[in-house]
Amino acid sequence: MGLQALAQWAWLAGPLVVLMAVLADTAMAMRRGGMKLDLIALVSIAGAVLLREDLVAAVIALMFAGGRALESVAQRRAQQEMSALLGKAPHVANRYEGERIVTIGLNLVRPGDRLLVRPGEPVPVDGRLLGPAVVDESMLTGESLPVSHPQGATLASGCVNAGNAFDLLATSTDQSSTFAQVLRLVQAAQASQAPAARMADRYALLFIPLVLAMAALSWLLTGDPRRALAVVVVATPCPLILAVPVAIVCAMSRCAQRGVLIKHGGALEKLAQVRTLFFDKTGTLTAGKARLMNMVTTPSIQADELLRLAASLEQMSNHVIAQAVVSAAIERALVLSIPDQVQEQPGAGLSGRVDGKLVRVGAMQYVIGPSAAPPWTSGLRDRLKYEGGAGVCVAVDGQLCGVLYLADDIRLDTPRALRQLRALGAKRIVMLTGDRRDVAMTIGSSLGFDDVMPEQSPASKLAAIKQASREGVTMMVGDGINDAPALAAADIGVAMGARGAAAAAESAQVVLLVDRLDRLAFAVRMAQQARKIALQSVVAGMGLSGCAMLAAAFGYLPPVAGAILQEFIDVAVILNALRVLYVERGNLSDRLSAEDCQTLREEHVRLQPIIDRLVWLADRVEDLSSAAMREELVLLSAQLQGNLLQHEAQDDGVLYPRLAQLIGGEDPMGAMSSMHREIYRLSRTVDRLATQAPDDEQQDDAFMLEVRRTLYALHAVLRLHFAQEEEIFHGLSA
Repeated sequence: MGLQALAQWAWLAGPLVVLMAVLADTAMAMRRGGMKLDLIALVSIAGAVLLREDLVAAVIALMFAGGRALESVAQRRAQQEMSALLGKAPHVANRYEGERIVTIGLNLVRPGDRLLVRPGEPVPVDGRLLGPAVVDESMLTGESLPVSHPQGATLASGCVNAGNAFDLLATSTDQSSTFAQVLRLVQAAQASQAPAARMADRYALLFIPLVLAMAALSWLLTGDPRRALAVVVVATPCPLILAVPVAIVCAMSRCAQRGVLIKHGGALEKLAQVRTLFFDKTGTLTAGKARLMNMVTTPSIQADELLRLAASLEQMSNHVIAQAVVSAAIERALVLSIPDQVQEQPGAGLSGRVDGKLVRVGAMQYVIGPSAAPPWTSGLRDRLKYEGGAGVCVAVDGQLCGVLYLADDIRLDTPRALRQLRALGAKRIVMLTGDRRDVAMTIGSSLGFDDVMPEQSPASKLAAIKQASREGVTMMVGDGINDAPALAAADIGVAMGARGAAAAAESAQVVLLVDRLDRLAFAVRMAQQARKIALQSVVAGMGLSGCAMLAAAFGYLPPVAGAILQEFIDVAVILNALRVLYVERGNLSDRLSAEDCQTLREEHVRLQPIIDRLVWLADRVEDLSSAAMREELVLLSAQLQGNLLQHEAQDDGVLYPRLAQLIGGEDPMGAMSSMHREIYRLSRTVDRLATQAPDDEQQDDAFMLEVRRTLYALHAVLRLHFAQEEEIFHGLSA
């Protein structure tokens, strides 16, 4: 149309808008005492306008705005999982008020309120189920499939109802709930900036005078201001200012998705450098609750019957040991009776009648009264003291019939987590615990710790952490209030937030939202990968930028092409940093679900009475007559053939091929199949002994020795085999 002036202003309209925005941002930054890296964009756009390079100015403005948008998209993508947590925060609750259900604000919920959780709604506060429920816990634990919970189970706020509506008895307020604490930690993590990111900002600011000096020198030597403009246009510190923070936020987001909340980027950077690790014992390396480990009984009663009588009586107590006994009986599908005439002596035990029998359960002196303890209990008392377990004595009709041995068992994932941390570069792993020396040494030696420091007070734990911090980056992992000072003093404090004390979670820089120690190894691995990828982006990106600046200074790269090339460099840097989101992601649908693990656990519990019977019969070989021994061996052989061996055959034919696919390799389950062959061999030996038992009353010494050896061997192999299977299942679960 011949309107050259209007065309010129049309070209300049976009660059001038961007120029004014950048000028305002730069002025505000300088007023606060800093300088923004946008100064390069300011110089390049202003230079293009002054040199009447309208197309160059428009392209630079477009690329600058596009780069800002790309950076924003990358940051949002990197924070997707953490932002998803914030978006799932519950805001209301449905409370029963008489015959009505009223929707109220979350801040009005009080402990003791009865709440209704409809399908698809999040659990508003922590509470206890008043009926069975199926919930989606993926936002908190990373578990991909819904999880079933029975009546009486405790639910954490933030879970989503994946089944029918259920009632919940509130046990917390909105501010003290699990999800509220998680939200506070997530918000703190999102607001933080890592030391490496801040260092990258400082290095990038040094880039400004270097760029301006190179541009001025090229102008001075050639007399061509367009070369100076080209140098400024292609100068991009984006590999420094984008690669590091994007990679770090991506890693934090991935960790949050798997149930590891990292409060700030600095903690993630230190995770990649950790070399010395300290672990508390109770609740960290162990499950933190009592579990039935073994039963010792007299010949007059079977182990299952002893447990049934004890659990029936223990139903009347709220003590944690009593609840552990009841849980063990329920796991074994034992039918409990309702006791009567129950009396409880706090700190000692209970007495009452179960199915007409007088049962006493509790400490030794309470159960046996003034009588002397039987000789067979002396070794057990020493074992309990040495291993730190608890013994529940059971007397029936005035006679001590057995002892239930309960202990805080090592977590299934603890050995694997320690192995993985060593493979990731941990040089020294130490147990730091307040437990007795004999108990700590037993667990520490079995797990292969480099050092065990028992009987530690909070002050001595703090001193040990400070001493180790002088030699390198240290990590402390704990769950209790007494661990809080040590968690705060360590370079990286890791709190078991799923069941740990709130004080520990507040003091730590990393919080495990799931009750799995192996997720800590995942976080370390992600931190190392993020650091590696960020370094790759910085080196490659800054190298490309430097080459482009030299090409522009020598006149081989005009301003427009330089602006486009600069944008390609930025895109490449950001995309490479976003690779952290896909490191070790895998396909969770190909992994085992929590319900698969629970099914295996239930199957093993169902078979536990057979394992108990092995050692029970082995202990009584010399006390039984030939006829009684034959009868017991025939019964045991039938149980082995009809239950145990069918279970092992099912494992070999169906389960192990599936596990082999998940693990990979030619024959990853070969060693486990070898265990099956040994179980088959020993079971056939039991069957042979059952058919060859002597008929006379006087048993043959060689026969009794073979019976005892076979039963003890089968008992040991089965316990080890079941433990190995459960650890493999746990490790392959999502």
